[in-house]
Amino acid sequence: MYEQHVQICAMYKSLLTVSECPPLGLESLKVKDNQLRASSYKRRGLGPHRGRLNIQSGVDDGDIYDGGWCAQYRDKMQWLEVDALRLTRFIGVILQGRSSIWSWNVVHTYKVQFSNDSLVWKPCMNGTEEAVFEGNQDTETPVLALFSTSTVARYIRINPQTWYQNGTQGDICLRAEVLGCTLPDPNNIYAWQTQPTESKDKLDFRHHNYKEMRKLMKSVNEACPDITRIYSIGKSYTGLKLYVMEISDNPGKHELGEPEFRYVAGMHGNEVLGRELLLNLMQYMCQEYKQGDQRIVHLVTETRIHLLPSMNPDGYEMAFKKGSELAGWGFGRYSYEGIDMNHNFADLNSGMWSAIELATDQSKLINHYFPIPEQYTSEEAFVASETRAVINWMQNIPFVLSANLHGGELVVVYPFDMTRDWAPHEHTPTADESFFRWLATVYASTNQVMSNPDRRPCHNKDFIRYNNIINGAAWHNVPGSMNDFSYLHTNCFEVTVELSCDKFPHASELPIEWENNRESLLVYMEQVHRGIKGVVRDKDTEAGIADAIIKVDDIDHHIRSVTDGDYWRLLNPGEYQVTVSAEGYFPSSRTCQVMYDHYPTICDFRLTKMPKQRLKDILARGGKLPKDLQLRLAAEQLREQFLA
Repeated sequence: MYEQHVQICAMYKSLLTVSECPPLGLESLKVKDNQLRASSYKRRGLGPHRGRLNIQSGVDDGDIYDGGWCAQYRDKMQWLEVDALRLTRFIGVILQGRSSIWSWNVVHTYKVQFSNDSLVWKPCMNGTEEAVFEGNQDTETPVLALFSTSTVARYIRINPQTWYQNGTQGDICLRAEVLGCTLPDPNNIYAWQTQPTESKDKLDFRHHNYKEMRKLMKSVNEACPDITRIYSIGKSYTGLKLYVMEISDNPGKHELGEPEFRYVAGMHGNEVLGRELLLNLMQYMCQEYKQGDQRIVHLVTETRIHLLPSMNPDGYEMAFKKGSELAGWGFGRYSYEGIDMNHNFADLNSGMWSAIELATDQSKLINHYFPIPEQYTSEEAFVASETRAVINWMQNIPFVLSANLHGGELVVVYPFDMTRDWAPHEHTPTADESFFRWLATVYASTNQVMSNPDRRPCHNKDFIRYNNIINGAAWHNVPGSMNDFSYLHTNCFEVTVELSCDKFPHASELPIEWENNRESLLVYMEQVHRGIKGVVRDKDTEAGIADAIIKVDDIDHHIRSVTDGDYWRLLNPGEYQVTVSAEGYFPSSRTCQVMYDHYPTICDFRLTKMPKQRLKDILARGGKLPKDLQLRLAAEQLREQFLA
């Protein structure tokens, strides 16, 4: 039988090189649960289907979501088996210990066997002796073992030989990935029925380090100079620039009535898929715009789009040097200073909720544009330079809608992310709960993996039960999140998209990940045009009024007009009573109807100045008072005397 393997190897020698083979997909779930078997397992939560690289356990040991495969018995006859389904040239194994808060289980050494029928097994050899591979010394660091010679087979077994004993209580537990190149099947005449691994779009599908990212962005700018602009919003701790690609028909300036949109990726440096998707997106939009794709042309001409592919370039560079399968779950997550930027924005929630509890007159409470606490802005505050740069960016550009791209799960998370009473998890809605649920659903329902009802949960929570969307605080408490800060400090609505189970997918998986997310990325951007928009102007001068407050009845969250008086209020279809007020002006109200169309309802407002404000303006210019103003001021003075 194994002589046949040698012949098959020779047959495909011209097709296969000695270059690195990709992972089979235990971590990415490309390998299905029914392809994994084991000699034994302690219980369902520690079954072979849990023996996947980087799989994360739940909080409680003993549930169905434990952190690895654990054998029932403690002897050298235990094994974890992977069925590759087809003949595969196996080149190596990556091993990791069990993920657990309460237990410490690692395999120190192991052997490997191969088979073509799962009955007759051949050991992996090192010369004339059976090879013994080094495993793990800790539970989190992935350890790669490459075979001295590759072997073609269908099945592979990992057979632990020594493990952490913990006296006599040490269990055999592991998480694994297998590296191998699947061989072409000469009997498969229906190749078109196999799962696609490529994309029809001609994009640069690979992982880009800092220099390569900068080079790619420059090439997009050179290909589409009329609709793109590259700018930097600041620097990382080590001095790497935080580059943004702007896509607009008038790059470099805010156009009256045109909403501003942003995507942010790479807040956690080791969650890399978002970075590559944004690089793909800017290439795709450039190509499609030049080809006259009307959907893309409309997006570019009606929206000012900003793409920040790497908020944490220092962390990414660390993870990139380790490689996609060897970075582990946490390496590169934090900034160079060790800051988790997902918890690094000013906590405005606590101040808001404290004010609500202490207030005697709820009508005097603010519900938007919460100021940043003074202690947070000091130079001594433990705030990453990257976080400060993003906050400054938010304050300088009137963003309307955003998404923060993460990895390690498959779910769309909407605010609030922080629980009100510091509970570990508790549903904590914003005043715009219904619209945030719509935004989350738009992305999740168009994502090819999330929307698959038969998909397997990634780690320890079944988000399919929630239609792949969840309130952030209902999942876990995240004080200082960018989503909450954006909602409370600016006009911008933001969600978090967890893009994949695997934080650092292998480069071979990037084309299909683009296919999974392309429609979601586009349709989510289009939601910036849902709701109402308009311009708030002075009735007499027609000048735009900045900082006018736009209030929608029954939604306790206001927004404000920007420099030229334009505003955007994201809303679901329906009829709304909208009131606009500004300092020195009489308020104005009107009914605005939001339809199901893919464009916003125009609701402009013209405000009349109060007499005292007109007086101040005229006197400031050294002008004379018109008669109507003299009469109104006199009438107001008489009324005040009468009331006194």
